[in-house]
Amino acid sequence: MIKSLDQDHSDRRVRTVCLLILTMIASGMALTEFRGVLVPFVLAVFFSYCLAPIIDFQVKKLRFPQGLAIVGTGFLGLATLAVLGVFLSSSVSQMLAHQTEYQQRFAAINDWLTTRFGGSSGPDGESRQFINLTEETVRSSMSTVLGEILNLISSGVIVGIFVLFLLLGRSTRSEGQSRGLLEEIERKVMRFISETVFFAALTGALVGATLTLLRVEFAWVFGFLTFLLNFIPSLGSFIAVLLPLPMILIDSHMSVGAKVLALVIPATVQFVIGNIIVPKVQGKSLDLHPVTVMLALIFFGQIWGMVGAFLATPITAVIKIVFERIPATKPVADLLAGNLAFLSQTESLILVTKEA
Repeated sequence: MIKSLDQDHSDRRVRTVCLLILTMIASGMALTEFRGVLVPFVLAVFFSYCLAPIIDFQVKKLRFPQGLAIVGTGFLGLATLAVLGVFLSSSVSQMLAHQTEYQQRFAAINDWLTTRFGGSSGPDGESRQFINLTEETVRSSMSTVLGEILNLISSGVIVGIFVLFLLLGRSTRSEGQSRGLLEEIERKVMRFISETVFFAALTGALVGATLTLLRVEFAWVFGFLTFLLNFIPSLGSFIAVLLPLPMILIDSHMSVGAKVLALVIPATVQFVIGNIIVPKVQGKSLDLHPVTVMLALIFFGQIWGMVGAFLATPITAVIKIVFERIPATKPVADLLAGNLAFLSQTESLILVTKEA
């Protein structure tokens, strides 16, 4: 009898693991196949949760009609995107206008590094550059980034339509009204996304202001990129700190002390906000194991490209929040957080069954 119960439990666990693997494969295929629809929809959900607190504030505190609040918030969002688009386009134009000057500065630094540290010789006996960065590599990288940006802009109309209908479809409840499980999950997810966007924007603003005071070229472009990269914990912060490094190195007008501060101060800002302030405010909302973050980054980046890489961590954190609130899926949330205590509880349950 005990052996049959043990065998039945083992078979059930094997079936569960097999179903989980098949579900993940099927989900990956579906997410890849319907990328053209799902990416704008997920972006729309993300933006709607970002705009929802602004709408609720206008409705509850300012007593605006919900339709007027949605229209006003929509115009505010469009104005922000328009200003951001003009700013980025002017920055790109300025970069292209001074492209020759930047190449000459980089070539001078590269020659100095080659002379100082000794570039290795190739098969033909010629000395190789310390940093072998060809124009084809730069052009290919720029075309890839610009292609992703153009794809994102082209889907902006669909995203805007989705956002409009999502905002019109949500209802604003009063403070004392009781909430069910779905409303509680929605409230927690909305709070997490709002806090994530706020802290990413705060980090980007502080980094942009710091680089501006130190007279780094395109300081606010790097601040905006810091805002985007902060949606990727740890790895994104590390990339954001190193991103201005080439521009800092080729700037002949900056002193050595200013160049050091341009790296140290943004790194300190990233560390304090990302490792001290955010964990205290968000608690366990983003309690994801680093392996889970990396797997999510690889998975969504592979199927959805650059947009998937930026949304990978928020999507995974939202999934964890939802799974935590449902008893049947709580072990999956523990697994995403790297908490394997439920496995020991399962083993204890098996031992108790055997002793019985």
